[in-house]
Amino acid sequence: MGCTGSYPVEVRTHTALHVLKGAVVRVLGEAARWTASTYVKGGHGRLVVQFDRKPSPEELARIEELANKTVEWDLPVEVVTLPRREAEERYGDAIYDLFPVPEDVQELSIVLIRDPGGGIWNINACNKEHTASTGCIGRLSLGKPRFRRSKRLLELPFDIEPG
Repeated sequence: MGCTGSYPVEVRTHTALHVLKGAVVRVLGEAARWTASTYVKGGHGRLVVQFDRKPSPEELARIEELANKTVEWDLPVEVVTLPRREAEERYGDAIYDLFPVPEDVQELSIVLIRDPGGGIWNINACNKEHTASTGCIGRLSLGKPRFRRSKRLLELPFDIEPG
């Protein structure tokens, strides 16, 4: 596909959240599918998912490797606007996180990244700006994770750099 145009660093970092989330779910399983919060400032981001344990160093290495492989694959980042009811009927609760979309929002922007085989890598209701493809993000480097056992939250900090 190739990255067309240049994107502000925070747009690239935000798009990296979607890529990282797909890698987290593939490595750690469906138990890690619920996002509790996200943070983006410049080239630094943090994904916080509900999870029941601290991942092993091998799992963290696989997450980072898989996220960067997804950047290399240069997959299209599709954004489609749908009536809320249609989006929920089509995709179920996979489009949501632990933080709710207000009930009065009746139209959703759905961000969809498909894996090379056509399956869903990541899908999320998201009203932020995104890159046109994963190849525009640049390399992703995981920082030291923090697991908060009492809250069952896994914090995954990361930085991006130009590819």
